[in-house]
Amino acid sequence: MTKDTCVKITGKEKVALVGFTLPSITDAQVITAATEQVGAFVEENHPKMMVFDFEGVKFFSSQLLGLILATRDKLQACRGEVVISGINPQLHRIFRITNLDRVFKFFPDTQGALNSDSKRPDST
Repeated sequence: MTKDTCVKITGKEKVALVGFTLPSITDAQVITAATEQVGAFVEENHPKMMVFDFEGVKFFSSQLLGLILATRDKLQACRGEVVISGINPQLHRIFRITNLDRVFKFFPDTQGALNSDSKRPDST
C-alpha cells in the first residue's frame, strides 16, 4: 500500500534536498507519511546536510515543524544539520514566533543553502 506524501527527496553526495509538492501542507496522514519517508531516507543515507526547500509552500500545519525537528535530531546524532531555504516571510514568521529561527539556518534559495555546504570544513 502506497501512502500519499508531500515531499520529494533528492540526494547529491552528502547533501539531501527535501522539496514540498503541495502549496498547503495540513493533512495529518500526508505529513505522517512524509515523516516516515524522510526518516527512512536519513537512516539509509546519513546525509551531512538536509535542505528543506519551502519554495511554493503557502501554508503548513504545526505537525510539519515536528517533522523538521525530528529530522534535525536524527541528523545531529551523526553530526549533520538541517537548513531551510526558499521560505516566504509569512511562514518565516512562524519560525520566529516559536524561536525556531534560532535553531535553523535560513537561505533565500536552495542554491544558497547548497553553496553554504561547500564552504563548511569537513568534520571527521
